[in-house]
Amino acid sequence: MGSATTAHLVAAAALLLMLARGGESASFWLPPPSAGGGGFLGSADRYLTRDERWMTQTLDHFNPTDHRQFKMRYYEFLDYYKAPNGPIFLYICGEASCNGISNNYLAVIAKKFGAAVVSPEHRYYGKSSPFDSLTTENLRFLSSKQALFDLAVFRQYYQETLNAKYNRTGVDSSWFVFGGSYAGALSAWFRLKFPHLTCGSLASSGVILAVYNFTDFDKQIGESAGPECKAILQEITGLVDGQLQSGRNSVKQLFGAPKLENDGDFLYLLADAAAIAFQYGNPDILCSPLVEAKKNGTDLVETFASYVKDYYVGKFGASVESYDQQYLKNTTPGATESSSRLWWYQVCSEVAYFQVAPKNDSVRSQKIDTRYHLDLCRNVFGEGVYPDVFMTNLYYGGTRIAGSKIVFANGSQDPWRHASKQKSSEELPSYLIECKNCGHCSDLSGCPQSPSNIEGDSSKCSSPEALNKVRKQIVDHIDLWLSECKEQGHDKEPSFGSGWGIATI
Repeated sequence: MGSATTAHLVAAAALLLMLARGGESASFWLPPPSAGGGGFLGSADRYLTRDERWMTQTLDHFNPTDHRQFKMRYYEFLDYYKAPNGPIFLYICGEASCNGISNNYLAVIAKKFGAAVVSPEHRYYGKSSPFDSLTTENLRFLSSKQALFDLAVFRQYYQETLNAKYNRTGVDSSWFVFGGSYAGALSAWFRLKFPHLTCGSLASSGVILAVYNFTDFDKQIGESAGPECKAILQEITGLVDGQLQSGRNSVKQLFGAPKLENDGDFLYLLADAAAIAFQYGNPDILCSPLVEAKKNGTDLVETFASYVKDYYVGKFGASVESYDQQYLKNTTPGATESSSRLWWYQVCSEVAYFQVAPKNDSVRSQKIDTRYHLDLCRNVFGEGVYPDVFMTNLYYGGTRIAGSKIVFANGSQDPWRHASKQKSSEELPSYLIECKNCGHCSDLSGCPQSPSNIEGDSSKCSSPEALNKVRKQIVDHIDLWLSECKEQGHDKEPSFGSGWGIATI
């Protein structure tokens, strides 16, 4: 990518942002493997397009004297576009390498509305890094605030590009923003901060509440597991804690993680491995063999270790190495390996989401506490990097977000829903998709959420009706809000004196 110096400015075309998922599994965030690479992806039909496009982006949107720029990658899909007056769907790519536009339920919605779909990659992730070296000093421009302005600039750039393509002047299309997970939060925040630039937003599993001690995450894992599986997971946690306490590090070898010298890093790997089954709609893959092992008197730790190695690492594609704090300190990882360090920086500097163990009845080890997280932040990024969640929630509003025309959707088994907006209102409708395997971003991904389902197929949900009902409600909101945009003059060439136009940015 070249250093972000004046000599390395690139006058190409590109810009981007995020959606929930891209490259390797980020250590604890575990975004859905559906936005570009990683997990179970790979076949061509899982993408609408993988053709890269580029634009030049500003490094620091808040300093007018800093003229440094960098190249950002984005994707464009026009097969369903009813040119030239169809809407534009902005699909935010998430906290990992963005390798294309996924063929999920957004494809169905785009086809229904005759929409163009564009998807920009988030700054720093994948091929959109301003710097060759990801030092803490160089990471200071990595924030949700900078990313939102990236989106606004991208919208302006793409609208002008589209107008030039169809020989139009001053036309402002009807835009709608989509995102899942952290990108779902960005989708909501974009509508909040730039209401004149989008007709509305879908925040799929949108985590709009920064949380310092996120104990509700672990509590939801216990609820989703059910009493029997939860008790077994707790027993395994106790057995592993006991082996580590007695100095028997051979248990790390059993899980294929001997290089994780820090016990906290190892225990985080185990906690994430368990959580992923419920977060992405595959509870039986974890619980069935554990319950069977308990009944047969088979070694529970060995059974869980097989699940971690065969499923979480082997099939889901998680990287054991990414849990190692020494690995996270690497400032020159490759484009597809950088996501873990980058996301931890955002966690440590802005949103926290520290998945600490509750004081009582915890599934994860009690050693995964606030101190573990703070020590990780200090060890990996140095002194002075701290998540001021109070200021983050003050800036965006948390679950009291004062926006409008934002629809929230969450899966009932998703632990991240406790950082989303679950209380519905007329201007901010929120829907809970209730079924046994409805987890993270179910509305876009279908069931299970991993592996990816073509067009977000709902047939494998334990209750397809529950998902389809919420999807209809989402589409109805999109239809209404796009219609209101058209009534206000979008999609038409402005008459003299019209207030519409992207120059209002």
